[in-house]
Amino acid sequence: MVLLLAVTCAVAVGNLYFPQAIGPLIADGLHVPAGTAGLVVTATQIGYTAGMVFLVPLGDRIRHRTLLVVLLALTGLALLGAGCAPSLPPLALASALVGLTTVAAQIIGPMAAGLVAPRHRGEVLGTLLSGSTAGMLLARTFSGFLGERLGWRAPYLAAAAVALVLAAVMAYAVPATTPPPSATRLPYTAFLAEPLRLLRAEPELRRSCWYQAAVFGGFSAAWTSVALLLTGPVYGLGAEAVGLLALVGGATVLCTPYAGRLVDRHGPGPVNLAGLLGVLLAAAVLAGGALGGPAGLVALTAGTLLLDVSMQSGMVANQTRVYALRPDSRSRLNTAYMTCAYLGGTAGSWLGVRAHTAYGWPAVCVLIALLAATALARHLVPRRRRG
Repeated sequence: MVLLLAVTCAVAVGNLYFPQAIGPLIADGLHVPAGTAGLVVTATQIGYTAGMVFLVPLGDRIRHRTLLVVLLALTGLALLGAGCAPSLPPLALASALVGLTTVAAQIIGPMAAGLVAPRHRGEVLGTLLSGSTAGMLLARTFSGFLGERLGWRAPYLAAAAVALVLAAVMAYAVPATTPPPSATRLPYTAFLAEPLRLLRAEPELRRSCWYQAAVFGGFSAAWTSVALLLTGPVYGLGAEAVGLLALVGGATVLCTPYAGRLVDRHGPGPVNLAGLLGVLLAAAVLAGGALGGPAGLVALTAGTLLLDVSMQSGMVANQTRVYALRPDSRSRLNTAYMTCAYLGGTAGSWLGVRAHTAYGWPAVCVLIALLAATALARHLVPRRRRG
């Protein structure tokens, strides 16, 4: 069951990322400028944000099996529509629907947290996160390989088939769950406001949100700016070098289940501390990337690997803490948590580009360190409630 859920997470997350690799093919196939074809990726991301806000909280209100089957089926149909789109506007609309419905990974996490014993929760969440990471990494390779040989429509049609097959499998494989009566009685509009109310009511949720927003902000700043560094005058490499560097993150697929076992054994607090210290160390190592040449590439490789592992390990710790707060509100808690994380990532990307433009790569490394330091300061401040 955990393996099936991890594969489903990989497929759902992969749907967000595989269009990034076939943008030029879409532009050629639909006879539009490459910049205009980027609207497909933007539409998918906008749809995903809307799905986080409007659909993920329903995991507390609708039976998980029903919700997952419907979402996967709708994702498959939206992917099929995208693969058959005759022009860019219908493709962008279908892409927005793909993003809206491919939120299965955010439903599966809270569901799995309720199905397993607390002593195994961290390990299971780490395995699911490994699936999401694998989907993010492999989706670009999959779509690029298939698109180059069969055209840009082929990845969409293949992904549609996989989503529809998973929908059928989930209808039989996912155990039946019953939503809490308190959630089913809430009006939908009041239900959507619950994540904000939980943010105000739960200090440990705010704490986890701050940790992840800060670390994911540094992570996004690094990956947004490293492309500018590698393709700039210091290295003079192509975009392929950025893709190869991104494959280093594949090590997190192996590390996150181990991080989850550490959370189960020692609690989320120590893993958070190790993750935040790891981000600070990663910022120092990444600073060596400004040297250029082989030494700089070694520093970038080691630094990005350490940054990826630290960020993902901290995410397992944060999710374990968050899901333990209110068993009847896990999907709404997850909505609040992931929304804060993505806001932090968006801000980090924006700040990273501006820091690199104004002061170069060392400024980006300072930004990463400062963001991690704010989270570390919060972690070290004594509180009455610790996780």
